[in-house]
Amino acid sequence: MTFRMGCAVWSHKGWVGGLFPPASKSSEFLRLYAARMHNVEGNTTFYATPSAETVLKWRDETPESFRFCLKIPQTISHHGTLTDNIGATQAFVERMAPLGARLGPLFLQLPPGFALRHIEHLANWLAAWPRTHQISVEVRHPDWYTEHGEATLTALLEQYQAGHCLMDVRPLDLGDLPGAEADLQRARDHKPQVPMRPWVTSSLVLVRYISHPDTVRNQALWNEWHARIATWLAAGVTVYFFMHCPVENRSPDHARIFYRQLQQRVAIPDLPWDALQTPEQTTLF
Repeated sequence: MTFRMGCAVWSHKGWVGGLFPPASKSSEFLRLYAARMHNVEGNTTFYATPSAETVLKWRDETPESFRFCLKIPQTISHHGTLTDNIGATQAFVERMAPLGARLGPLFLQLPPGFALRHIEHLANWLAAWPRTHQISVEVRHPDWYTEHGEATLTALLEQYQAGHCLMDVRPLDLGDLPGAEADLQRARDHKPQVPMRPWVTSSLVLVRYISHPDTVRNQALWNEWHARIATWLAAGVTVYFFMHCPVENRSPDHARIFYRQLQQRVAIPDLPWDALQTPEQTTLF
């Protein structure tokens, strides 16, 4: 039974004094983050493939238990066809390979224009995907959210033991919050308004939850997710959960609250963040 919690990024100055100790330097952020969370959604690789030296640096600054869940570069997913980009995909995976056990499930975010009629390219791409690494797929075109589209995609992902990467944007419709209106609107403008379809393929699911900045307004949806995750875990599904928030300062706290509440339903170990003892705590003993 595996549940892993993380955020969308590992480097955010607003986390200093919260997730990160006071006076932490940006050069320490990855090491500090990896000591507190299980995984990270690696959006950075969507925009640029890191150098070989950077990959080794990531490896050396994180414990072996940590997982980088990296996004396939947009040059592969959004430019040309997936069939044409199979070679580039293999080169990307090879670049990431030095992460070893730290390389978690990667995920392919398909562009909004990638419709059901393009499924042959996805099938070709998945057929060539190296079985040494897990892959998860996120779709955005409305075709995939019909009964036929969902069934077709489910069958394809199951055929290649690929996971489903799903996004929950419902919290963005829970109303504005004084002081966060611009952040919420920016998230609404950039996140796809896709239906929430929590179907699972293979034994892997990645969840991208876009939380409302007001903690309390998330609670009903969190309760729903806790029950669903408990069912998945009991069935042997591995769950990677990523807590996004339009007000990024709040993402770690929301992740921590969500995780502690989930612990009331299922037997999962403490979040690494909660297991840490600060120097101040140590003096109390």
